[in-house]
Amino acid sequence: MKRQLNDALRRVPVWAVWLGGLLPLCLLIWDIFTGGLGVEPVRDVEHRLGRTALYFLIASLAVTPLLRIAGISLMKFRRALGLLCFTYAGLHLLSWATMDMALLWSQMAKDVVKRPYLLFGMSALLLLLPLAITSNNLSIRRMGGQAWRSLHKLVYIAAPLVALHWIWALKTFPVTPGFWLIVILGLLGLRVAIPRPLGRARSKGSLKETI
Repeated sequence: MKRQLNDALRRVPVWAVWLGGLLPLCLLIWDIFTGGLGVEPVRDVEHRLGRTALYFLIASLAVTPLLRIAGISLMKFRRALGLLCFTYAGLHLLSWATMDMALLWSQMAKDVVKRPYLLFGMSALLLLLPLAITSNNLSIRRMGGQAWRSLHKLVYIAAPLVALHWIWALKTFPVTPGFWLIVILGLLGLRVAIPRPLGRARSKGSLKETI
């Protein structure tokens, strides 16, 4: 069963993940132009973009534990999932900077320093930026596998900051963000606790399974 599933996954093109990953953005644009947003449209846009970024981050973090525990390989899709996460996170920031802050840079800087949830979010995005820039084969060849893997371990810092950004933004410890924080910490823990497979499986894809 596992072999058949992996064979089926290998036949799925990466562009299909991108196509499905951009669907939430298309739905959001549709709601913007058809009046489908809530009573606070700016807040709704920001939150939907931010939640989608979080979900893609969690999906990308789940790829390695899923392979090591269940033997199901989604490695070919992980780069797309990570880049989709960064795309939505960037749009989340852009919506806040334009619709909420009207590009008032000095006020934005003051708010980031004054409000912990903005500091957490901005820090997470800055940590994810070099990961997104180097998520390509050329960067792997130029940096070398070991240096590239070390850089991409920044996700261990960025991912909890994303969840804390959500929790602090709501000024409480609600169930949903708290749950996702636990999920993120659990996935990061599994990535550390469960060793990489040795032998042939590791030699075939040592760079693909980066962390």
